[in-house]
Amino acid sequence: MDRAPAIPASGQALRLKNLAASAAVTAAACAVYLFSPYNQGQLDRVYGVPGFSTIGSDFLVRAALGYIALLALYYFSERNPRLSKSLRCVAVIGRFVRSPVATWRQGVTGEEGLALRVTLLKAFFAPMMVTSLMVFFLTAVSNGFVIAASTNAFSKGFLHFFDGYGFWFLLQVILFVDVWIFTVGYLVELPQLGNEIRSVDPTLMGWLAAVVCYPPFNHVTGIILGSPVSDFPRFDDPTAHLGLNLALLALMAIYASASVALGFKASNLTHRGIIARGPYAVIRHPAYVCKNMAWWIASVPLVLTGFSHSLFEGVQAIASMVAWSMIYVLRALTEEDHLRGVDGEYADYAAKVRYRFIPGVY
Repeated sequence: MDRAPAIPASGQALRLKNLAASAAVTAAACAVYLFSPYNQGQLDRVYGVPGFSTIGSDFLVRAALGYIALLALYYFSERNPRLSKSLRCVAVIGRFVRSPVATWRQGVTGEEGLALRVTLLKAFFAPMMVTSLMVFFLTAVSNGFVIAASTNAFSKGFLHFFDGYGFWFLLQVILFVDVWIFTVGYLVELPQLGNEIRSVDPTLMGWLAAVVCYPPFNHVTGIILGSPVSDFPRFDDPTAHLGLNLALLALMAIYASASVALGFKASNLTHRGIIARGPYAVIRHPAYVCKNMAWWIASVPLVLTGFSHSLFEGVQAIASMVAWSMIYVLRALTEEDHLRGVDGEYADYAAKVRYRFIPGVY
């Protein structure tokens, strides 16, 4: 029987270093998320149904340990181990701690700069995405369990069922699909999947435009621009209520389909190759358009209530929605600037798909 060639000691050492660095980054990112006061309400809650439930913080810790175990399997199965981005990042941080002035003056190489940005990106988004994935999945399970267990779900009429469980079940399933794609996109970066990160937006404007839409920064954005609208808007007319909320769900389904089209290349602020299928074959930013259209539907009760109080409050409600939409316009523009600056792939795509937001218009 042929024996596999022995792995050189240097290769084994690099594997151990890669794993140690990735585990340290994962632990640090989870610790920041776990101990952030902003996240305590979410992390302390129990999600799911009896016999199939978890506390948010427990799930995140188990997910982190599972992720580290998967990283160990990957690193020790690599035939030709490479220096991981996490290890490059830790090395730069160590160098800065030892000699901050000299390291600042010397700067970092292009690969080191990419490693720092990738690590920061994953450390910010990954714990948030993993926790959100759990919330959406178990909330959908809870609503689905009630629907399945109810023998007279429609006894009070379809609208009562839709308001009580149907809308929330469908919305959580849609959001679960979207977040699952992005969670894998943030956590997994493999040559075999063709989703290696070529570049991360190096500009402050690009980062600001993205992070102000996510916790905890969106709380401050909400204070400045006005609070976000309800996920489930209520309308007095039953036909309008059902029709508009079904339209909202349809828009969110298209939004999630854009994530499915991106596949495991999905992540904010990165260039991992251009996708031109699905909704991206029609316009260049379908996810942003559909999410904002859904928000505009959800804002109708808020706007009407505002105008019922005063002209100023009505205009203020519209201005708030316009401002939130402008953030997504800014995100789209900064993303395009970044992608165009990496290589010519995005320019070729933009020449084929001419419209950013509205087919035939802009």
